[in-house]
Amino acid sequence: MAVSSTLAYAELDQLRLDPQNPRLGAEKIAKKFDQDSLLDAMRDWELEELAESFLESGFFVQEALLVVREKLDGESSLVVVEGNRRLAALLYLERASAGKPVNAKWRELLGRRKIKPELFKKIPYLLADDRKDVRGYLGFRHVSGIKEWDPPEKAAFIAKMIEEDNLSYEQVMRRIGSKTETVRRNYIAYRTLQQMKAHDELIDVARVEERFSVLFLSLRTHGTQDYLDIDINASPEEARRGPVPKSRLDALVHFSKWLFGREENGVVTETIVRDSRQMDRFDKVLANAKARQYLERTTTPDLDVAYRMAGGEEYEIFNELEEAVGHLRGVLGIIHEHRRSSRVEAAVEKAARAALELLRGYPDLRAKLLDEENEYDRATRKRS
Repeated sequence: MAVSSTLAYAELDQLRLDPQNPRLGAEKIAKKFDQDSLLDAMRDWELEELAESFLESGFFVQEALLVVREKLDGESSLVVVEGNRRLAALLYLERASAGKPVNAKWRELLGRRKIKPELFKKIPYLLADDRKDVRGYLGFRHVSGIKEWDPPEKAAFIAKMIEEDNLSYEQVMRRIGSKTETVRRNYIAYRTLQQMKAHDELIDVARVEERFSVLFLSLRTHGTQDYLDIDINASPEEARRGPVPKSRLDALVHFSKWLFGREENGVVTETIVRDSRQMDRFDKVLANAKARQYLERTTTPDLDVAYRMAGGEEYEIFNELEEAVGHLRGVLGIIHEHRRSSRVEAAVEKAARAALELLRGYPDLRAKLLDEENEYDRATRKRS
């Protein structure tokens, strides 16, 4: 069970696109496209730049396709598991050279160039005994490496290694060069998406898939974990049964609407979290019972309103003031060395005026501090 180290060659019509290619996305994979439908689905995958390279330099053997022999449409076929973009570019080039370009771009790309016969007759590939033999390479290249798939494609690939190859998180981590925690969260996010698909009449799954990275990020927050009752440390077996317990599926529907929005009968309900930078606010809202109730009971809730109800503004003000106090204390030990500086004096005046303005909202505190200052002055005069 391995990938052959001996280079082989095939003609274009001997090679098949992979209907299980993770880059297609789960929805298209489930449809089990035929070869023409697969090629059409790949039309917007920026194939022209590959075709340009093939026309100029041919097919580099260093970019050999990785192939498995599998049954496709009832017959044994050479199915490309790595290099589908390259194969698709060749197929579109062949159509263009036969006078059947899919659009004007391909007609212009070909122009008056003559295609070398070996481009379609001698395509280099390496044969693998089984898909499992190539998954470590694919994971390193497309999950952790230089040609990354989109987030949902990465998660689906990790799920395939766990569910079909029976690998643990740690084994997947070693094969693809990622972190165990990242592998685990990807898998839990993938299984959560599968639960959403089971409730697609209430959840706009397409919008979730488009923003899968937001789902992935949300799972690291305690608010999301508590609200959905998700165990972020769940084993593969536990996660596969469904990260969200049945008792919290209604919460999953709410969560999906808030985080991803929904389109129904032509009407779009927008997400209340419009930017990943708002995830910290959303986390604090989910952790507060009063704010959660507001979100659940309001037709068009507002994140800022919920955040204030969760004490978010108080938290931010407290942190800002604590940070300002820290900066001021940091200069108290050295400011005496710069008392003749007009710039420093102006800054001190600005800070003092800001402090006085703050104190106007706290008259009792202002009176207390003035009493302490007067007492300090009296004690100082006695000593002198």
